[in-house]
Order: sequence, then structure tokens, then C-alpha cells
Amino acid sequence: MSTIAAWPAQAESWLDERGKAAWIAAAVLGLIVFWPIGLAILAYMIWSKRMFSKPCGYRRHARNTAYQHGFRSSGNSAFDAYKADTLDRLQREQEEFEAFLKRLRESKDKAEFDQYMEERARTARDADTGKDEASAPGAY
Repeated sequence: MSTIAAWPAQAESWLDERGKAAWIAAAVLGLIVFWPIGLAILAYMIWSKRMFSKPCGYRRHARNTAYQHGFRSSGNSAFDAYKADTLDRLQREQEEFEAFLKRLRESKDKAEFDQYMEERARTARDADTGKDEASAPGAY
């Protein structure tokens, strides 16, 4: 395929790599420069379901295991495996830390609730003691 015939495919992949916002920006620029170009880009976005479906390039990235870990391949499989293992370990540590924080918040909430209940019981006891002293015989 010649370079002249390949530029639409190259432009499409370039826009897909940058996401839906790049497609929208291209449509807006097309409308500003020459309105039929903008309408053509918008029609293509709707026809190809780029406007209303998953992010551009989703199918390509979902199959690539490197993108599941949030990085692209370096070309060295040993380094990529090390990087994936490290990212998995960090993900587990983050989940464990979030679970720790949740337990910490729950224990703090329980301690505050227990303190509130003790104060409420003490107040009720003091109020009952005051009523008993006022109703005792010989009290004025």
C-alpha cells in the first residue's frame, strides 16, 4: 500500500491511541476548517461506534497482557515479567492497606459509639439519682 493510501489508516490508529477526546477534537477542527470534513469525521465516529462504545482501541489493548498491568512491553520478556510481578505485589499491598484502613475506621467508630453510650448511661443514671433525692422523705 502506498503512503498516500495508508494515511487514513495511520490517522485512525493515531486518533485511537489518544482516545475519544482526540476524535472529538478532530471533528471540531474539521468543522472549523471545512464543515464537510467535520461532518464526515462525526459520521464515521457514529458509524464505527467509536462515539458510544468502549474507549477507542479497547479491543486491541484488552488482548495485550502488558496493558492489563498498565504498561507497554519493553521488548525484554524477563523485565516485563519482573515488572508485572512487582505491579501485582504492589496492587496486593494496596488492597491490604485499604483493608487495614477500613478496619481502623471501624474500630474508631466503635470506640466513639461505646463512649457515647457510656456518657448517655451516665447522664441517665445522674438524672435518676437526682429524682430519687428530690422524692426522698424529708426533702424540701
